[in-house]
Amino acid sequence: METPRAAHNALHKPVLVDAVLDLLAPAFEVPTPTLIDCTLGMGGHTEAALRRFPRLHVVGIDRDPEALRLAGERLAPFGDRFTSVNTTYDDVAEVAQRVVGGPVDGVLMDLGVSSLQLDEAERGFSYAHDAPLDMRMGDTGPTAADILATASEAELTHILRRYGEEKFAPRIARLVVQRRAVAPLARTSELAALVKEAIPAAARRTGGNPAKRTFQALRIAVNNELAVLEKAVPAAIDALRVGGRVVVEAYQSLEDRIVKQAFAYGAEDRTPPGLPVPLPEAAPYLKLLTHGAQRADGEERESNPRSASVRLRAAQKLAPVPGELK
Repeated sequence: METPRAAHNALHKPVLVDAVLDLLAPAFEVPTPTLIDCTLGMGGHTEAALRRFPRLHVVGIDRDPEALRLAGERLAPFGDRFTSVNTTYDDVAEVAQRVVGGPVDGVLMDLGVSSLQLDEAERGFSYAHDAPLDMRMGDTGPTAADILATASEAELTHILRRYGEEKFAPRIARLVVQRRAVAPLARTSELAALVKEAIPAAARRTGGNPAKRTFQALRIAVNNELAVLEKAVPAAIDALRVGGRVVVEAYQSLEDRIVKQAFAYGAEDRTPPGLPVPLPEAAPYLKLLTHGAQRADGEERESNPRSASVRLRAAQKLAPVPGELK
């Protein structure tokens, strides 16, 4: 009979795991390499890294205490080669200093909602299962139900447009406000039905479940995901030693745009035109390791559906970032 631990581990099949480890491998050619897995989740990438690199130590960050508990069970056979930290991943540079004592060799971010959160219906992340409208990745802060109950129509429209790229955001927001005047929205099934009602029938015929964008937008808003990511990417670069590497897997365009822009800025020579020599403080401090975003091939998409939307980007640190603490 399958144990609970084995069942949870089976939920998480890491995306592009070989590509991720191949990109990180050159940075681990040191006597005692260290990786920070900023989004530990169920520990799939970390387990693969610990198996492939026998001298590697991994520090795993997650805001979800349940994910840390389950990943800790999974990674227990590796002993003190794994350390967990309960925080948000924009703390990565501080974690590097506090736990490792200085810069690290690699940083990995596997963004978005984890397998644990998606597959446990009671967390409220999925429109496919009836559950309370929670959507928190941790166990504190306002829930999706709280936002739906208190945000103004204009605020709801902004959330759905900005984070879900939902063109029918005003219609959905208006209907939410009308409906909550009668009774609060408390269940995922109620929200999914409301979105279906708000979106014209012709627009529902393509693009999958019409509630997908609304659920994505609320999840991002509940967990402040984009603001955290905007701080986390520069923090990850700061946490690296010169020669270290950062690898990021994003699953929707808003996340990928933040990563792409941060990497492109670091890889650009920002010396003003017309100067006879490059300015050292304007020189590139990153080297891009992927040409555009790497995608999963057909075989992986078929065997692991969650890889269908992945965009993988990686960079190597060439020099300290201007203004970075030494």
